[in-house]
Amino acid sequence: MGEATEGQFLPLAVDLTQAGSIQSSVKKTYEQFGQIDVAVNNAGYGIGGAVEELSQKEIMSNFEVNVFGPIHVIQSVLPYMRKQRSGHIFNISSIAGFAPHIGWSVYAATKFSLMGLTEVLAQDVQSLGIKVTAVAPGGFRTEFNKATSLVLSVNKIEDYSELHAGHKHFVATDGKQLGDPEKAAEVFIDLAESPNPPAQLFLGSDAYRRASEKLDQLREELEANKNISFRTDFE
Repeated sequence: MGEATEGQFLPLAVDLTQAGSIQSSVKKTYEQFGQIDVAVNNAGYGIGGAVEELSQKEIMSNFEVNVFGPIHVIQSVLPYMRKQRSGHIFNISSIAGFAPHIGWSVYAATKFSLMGLTEVLAQDVQSLGIKVTAVAPGGFRTEFNKATSLVLSVNKIEDYSELHAGHKHFVATDGKQLGDPEKAAEVFIDLAESPNPPAQLFLGSDAYRRASEKLDQLREELEANKNISFRTDFE
């Protein structure tokens, strides 16, 4: 990685739970560089637990960072990108936003939200010259799997012991994930320079396999219940 020269790097502290903090940071960025070409909504964290184990505070905090934070960022950068008639927004979702695992219901809900938001947003701003991509990564060797990063429900219900065992296994995979963060960074740079980037990208061979399996499952269920689906139409 090259070293940033003077004027090319602007460190800012941002509170993603405060819309004003986000707006201020985006404004300072625009004032420093004169335009905003790329915005990456990468901040987020995992939360594990059965729905009835999780408190309202734990649930709302996860949505605040994983969903509402990105929305505030998008709302803050779009006025500049509309004026430019250019720009690229990356929303980092997760394979859990399409093919979730047991024990991560609320986390999956936040990432499903981000996938749906991105899909429609990409259509909404296409005519304005703005590109939007939802990235659904598999496992990458970042801080995500560490016990210091993950949030697990404080309340534990014995009947959900299978979920708890799965959480311990997930933490134990830290450092063994297939994904290389440096290679992911290269992909983002290439996508930002692409004239026709995808609206959705499953990143990592593990994410690709899980998405493929989910698609097969969806197609099978869709066809199996086709008669029921058609029963509600007017004759």
